[in-house]
Amino acid sequence: MCGLSGFVAPDHRRADPAIVRRMTATLRHRGPDDEGYYVDGQVALGHRRLQIIDLTTGHQPIANETGTVHAILNGEIYNYRRLAEQLRARGHRFTTSSDTEVIVHAWEEFGEDCLAEFDGMFAFVIWDAERQTLFAARDRMGEKPFYYAERNGWFVFGSELRALLAHPEIRRDLDLRSVARYLGNGYVPDPHTILAGVQKLPPGHFLHLTAGKVRVGRYWDLPFTVGEPRPTSEAGWSQALWDSLCTSVKNRLVSDVPVGIFLSGGLDSSATTAAAVTVAPGQKFKTFSIGFEETTYNEEPYARAVAERLGTEHRQFTFTAGDAAALFPRLGELLDEPLADPAFLPTVHLARHIREWVTVALSGDGGDELLCGYPTFLAVKPMQWVNRLPAGLISTAGRGVEVLPGSTRYGSPSFLLKQFFRGAVNPFDVAAQIMMNGLTPNEQASLVGSAVRAANVGGNPYDDVVSTMTWAPTDDPISRLVYHHCKLYLAGQTLVKMDRATMAHGVEARAPFLDPALVALACAMPSSVKVRGFTTKAVLKRALQGRLPDQILTRRKQGFGVPIAQWFRGPLRPLLEATLAPVRLRAVGLLDPDGVSRLVTEHVTARQNHGKALWSLLTLELWREAYLPDIRWS
Repeated sequence: MCGLSGFVAPDHRRADPAIVRRMTATLRHRGPDDEGYYVDGQVALGHRRLQIIDLTTGHQPIANETGTVHAILNGEIYNYRRLAEQLRARGHRFTTSSDTEVIVHAWEEFGEDCLAEFDGMFAFVIWDAERQTLFAARDRMGEKPFYYAERNGWFVFGSELRALLAHPEIRRDLDLRSVARYLGNGYVPDPHTILAGVQKLPPGHFLHLTAGKVRVGRYWDLPFTVGEPRPTSEAGWSQALWDSLCTSVKNRLVSDVPVGIFLSGGLDSSATTAAAVTVAPGQKFKTFSIGFEETTYNEEPYARAVAERLGTEHRQFTFTAGDAAALFPRLGELLDEPLADPAFLPTVHLARHIREWVTVALSGDGGDELLCGYPTFLAVKPMQWVNRLPAGLISTAGRGVEVLPGSTRYGSPSFLLKQFFRGAVNPFDVAAQIMMNGLTPNEQASLVGSAVRAANVGGNPYDDVVSTMTWAPTDDPISRLVYHHCKLYLAGQTLVKMDRATMAHGVEARAPFLDPALVALACAMPSSVKVRGFTTKAVLKRALQGRLPDQILTRRKQGFGVPIAQWFRGPLRPLLEATLAPVRLRAVGLLDPDGVSRLVTEHVTARQNHGKALWSLLTLELWREAYLPDIRWS
C-alpha cells in the first residue's frame, strides 16, 4: 500500500520538484519504506511505498521500455502475474516483478479499456508523455482513495487531502454545504469533499486529463444482471459463494511480506479466516482481534472460539476509554477528512499493535453490504408497511418512541426503534441512510452556526443519496438496499475508516468479499437466499455450516460498535465538554454553542442517548482544529 501525489502545471510552466516532494512527504505514513519521483516538463509524480510485492525491484514510478509512460500505484493488482504473461506474449518486455508494471503495459496495449483487465484494489496514475495525457482510476468498490483539484490551470492530486494542501495553489476553504453532508451522512459522500474545490474520484471511475481538460467517466457499476449460468437452489448458491470466497482469499494471500487476518468473531471475518485455512492448510495464520471492557460490546470470546476451532495463532487486544483519550489529540490529523465512525479509534489501535507481526491483514469488509447483514435489511418490509400510514400518524409514533430512555447498551431495542422512526417519514432510500447514521436537516438546524445554515438554505444533505440511487439497476427492494449500502455506507465510511486507520501505521488491509467475481455473484443472488424471514446472510450461514462453531452462525448480528456513549457519560466526559465547550464554539462560529450544549447536557445526565450525534460534532471540531485552526465563521 502506498501514497500518491503530484500535479500537472499550466501551459508554459515547469513543474517544481520541491513542491511534489513536499506533497509526498505528507504521505510518509502510507509508505514508510521508499519514495520516488518523476518530474518532467509540466508533470510531477510522487510516490511513497509500503513494500508488499517485489521488494527489490518495485521502486516507483515505473516506466515502459522507452520511458514515455510512467505509472504510480496505491494498492494491489491481484491478477498481475496472469496479466504479465499475456502482455509478454504480445511483445511487452518487463524489467520488474511488480504489479505496477502491469498497469504500464496494459495501458500501452488496451488504453482506457485496461481497467476491465484489473482485479484489485487500487488508485493509480499514468502519465503518457507522447500523448501528453494523464490517466487516473479508482477501484470498483472504493477501497483506495483519490483526491483531486483544478485551480488556476493546475491539476493537483493525492491519496489524501493533506497532500493536496501542501501544494501552494490549493486553499483551505471549508465547503459549508459539505458540513451538512457530513452531519447528514456521517461522512462526505463522493464526489464531494469537506473542502471547496477539491473532489474525490468515485469508485469505479476514471479520470482523463489532456490539454488542460478533465473528463471523468464510469467504467463499472454493481452488476445486478445474471450474465452466465447461475445456481437454481439455495444449496447451489451457498456452495458457489464458498468457492468464490476461497478463490478470492487465495488471490489475496499473494504477498512477499507476512499476511494476517482481522478476526472480530463476527460472521464475515470468521468466514475469511475459514477460507484462508482451507486454501492454505499448511500455513499457520496469525489472527488479531480487539475487545472492550464493556460486556455488551465485547466480541473477544467469539473471536477466541473461531481461532481455537481453526487453529490460528491468535492475539487479542483490549481498547479502553484511556486508549481513546490518548488518541484524541491526533484524531483530526489521522482522519484527514471528518468521519463519524468511532470504530476508527480501536482500528487505529489494533493496526499499531499488529504491525509488529504482519504488514498485510485480510478483513471481512463488504460482507454485510453484499449479503444483507445489517438490521436495515430486516426493516424493508416494516418500512413499506409504515409508509402506507398517514404522515401524521408516523410522526406521532416517532414522538412517542423518542421519549423512551436512551440506553447505551449495544443495539438496544429503544435505540433501534428510534433509528427506525427517525427515518420513517422519508422515502426508503433516505430512510435507510438515516437509520445507518447521520443527523436529519431538522436535527442539524439547532446544532450548526448561522454561516452553515445560510449556506444550506434550500439544500438537502440527502440529495446525494437520491442522485446515487438513480443509477441503481434494479427495482427489487433488497437489491436496491445492497446498492445503497455499497455505494454510500461502504464506500463513504467503512472502507475509508479501514484505509486511514491501517495506513496510519503502514498496514495494508485487503477485503476478499470485494473481489469482482464475488461481488457479481452476490448481486446475482435472489434476495430470498440472502434474507430469509428474520435471518440475515442466510446463504453465507449455510455455506459455513460445519466450518465454524455453531455459536458464530446463530449469534445475533453485532457490528464493530464502540461504547462511546457510555464513555461520554464517564471517563471521556471532560474531553467531550472541553472540546464542545460553548466559549470555544462561539469563538469559531461553525457550530451553535447553545444547541450543542443542550445535546451534551441531555446525554451526560442520561436523559437521552446522543452518543452518535456528539461523536459527529466532536470529530468535526477536532478535524477543524487540526486543519483550519485560524479560520472563523462568526
